[in-house]
Amino acid sequence: MNNDANGEPGSPLALTIDRGLATIRLCQPPANALGSALVAALNGALDEIERAGAGAVVIRSTVPNVFAAGADLKLLSTLDRADFGRYLVDLRHAIERLATLGPPTVAAIDGYALGGGLELAMACTMRIASPASRLGLPEVKLGLLPGAGGTQRLPRLVGRGPALDLLLTGKPHVAADAERIGLVDLIVDSDDIVTEAERIGRAFADGPAAALRAIIRCVDAARDLPLAAGMEVEADAVLDLFETADAIEGISAFLDKRAPTFSKRHPDQ
Repeated sequence: MNNDANGEPGSPLALTIDRGLATIRLCQPPANALGSALVAALNGALDEIERAGAGAVVIRSTVPNVFAAGADLKLLSTLDRADFGRYLVDLRHAIERLATLGPPTVAAIDGYALGGGLELAMACTMRIASPASRLGLPEVKLGLLPGAGGTQRLPRLVGRGPALDLLLTGKPHVAADAERIGLVDLIVDSDDIVTEAERIGRAFADGPAAALRAIIRCVDAARDLPLAAGMEVEADAVLDLFETADAIEGISAFLDKRAPTFSKRHPDQ
């Protein structure tokens, strides 16, 4: 199946799903601002990804030199407190859905990822970036703070000190500095970033879906739970996986000295 949800002309994003790999392309020039239309389209894309049972997701931009540059300030300037609250609920809902989607998610950052754009990327399992990319949370320069998870996810990723540096100064990090503190997982040349993101996504989509999802859950538990409770989550997860078809195939393939063929689990395969 090759879906093109929200991909009609003028849409702020396009979605394709190919053999279990979903690709969300942000395509709202000039900056992929996270206005109401893009947030609604993102929720629609996540609905389709869940229905299709995709095994991995890649998020990238088709707009040159930008991943996503945050909230639509023209929109925000027209809102009162109640309207802003409703917008924030919608944005937080979309980003939290991405963070808890289940399968591995990869953000391919080739340019600016600022404000809500970085919050979107931080909700992904992995972030890869081109050398010239800039990642930051500049809300303090507007007299605000990140409202879609920035103050919560950033310190969990990089620690309190580096998080406060980004948040209190509002200055963006170049990709090399972002990689140094753990905000970026891999730096890839701009010409190769789409190919590399798709390669990583394809490897996840072709992998053992239940094990990949369980690993993400266990690592999240390590962040959120005391050690003893996290160990219980891990033990339950590996016991649940032990007699699955993919585990049986993986062990058999290792003993037979061959590559494993994991079960077909996507409706489009």
